[in-house]
Amino acid sequence: MNLIAAGPIRTMAAKSIPGFSAFEDVWDDRAPLGWDVNDSAGVARTTVAMLSDWFPQTTGEIVHVDGGYHAIGA
Repeated sequence: MNLIAAGPIRTMAAKSIPGFSAFEDVWDDRAPLGWDVNDSAGVARTTVAMLSDWFPQTTGEIVHVDGGYHAIGA
């Protein structure tokens, strides 16, 4: 089992998260690779790759799809 840790994406579910707009406002500034809360393509592509045959012996991993935000310790 693997996990995808995604950065904030503006979705219907995000509307129910108190304080979500605080993440939207700063994530792109702090993510070295940039981040667009309206673009879910990177997270979707990573999800498809993880569900494919391309990672047959990968297990117990957390794949961060967040523009590099996690790497800078923000």
